[in-house]
Amino acid sequence: MKQTINGLYIITDKKLIPRENFTEIVEQAIRGGAGIVQLREKQINIKEIHELGTNLLKITKKYDVPLIINDYVDIACEIGADGVHLGENDPDIKFARRKLGENKIIGVSCYNDLERGQYAVENGADYIVFGTPYYTPTKPEREPTSLETLIEAKKKFADTTVFAIGGISENNAKEILETGVDGIAAITSIFGNGSPEENAKKLSVFFNKD
Repeated sequence: MKQTINGLYIITDKKLIPRENFTEIVEQAIRGGAGIVQLREKQINIKEIHELGTNLLKITKKYDVPLIINDYVDIACEIGADGVHLGENDPDIKFARRKLGENKIIGVSCYNDLERGQYAVENGADYIVFGTPYYTPTKPEREPTSLETLIEAKKKFADTTVFAIGGISENNAKEILETGVDGIAAITSIFGNGSPEENAKKLSVFFNKD
């Protein structure tokens, strides 16, 4: 059975997380309230991604938090991750579903493209991500995504989980969530400076129902 996906979604970045204490740093963010973790590691070899994913999965299982592997469907299958995240140059959603099975999570980056969102939903994506609403050093070349696009995305795909990503921090999270999206994805605001646990707390508080 698939786990529920919403709230604070954290994404790893090798430029921000030292390898020597990688899992410990991610665990700190989970303790702070992260509800889903994506292993996103560019420009490193497959063996290292496999190893990082295997180690990280031990932590995410401990907290019952889904682990999503960016790009690599085969690695997600091999290590038993909870799902994959696909970008525009990654394997097709239907291929990923055949490989992973019906009980795994598939997420898709839609950038600021509602048509891509439609394609993703029609082909079985469990969640879709739109961004970037604000400048982010992770994707400096990305075209901005308006708040109106986020509003339209949630209206159009009301039955699918929608995340926003890109430059989101405690200072603008409320504005983003007022668009109706189900969650926010964060990299720099979690791992860029300070304590990942405290940073996660500052964002996860927006999802606390108490």
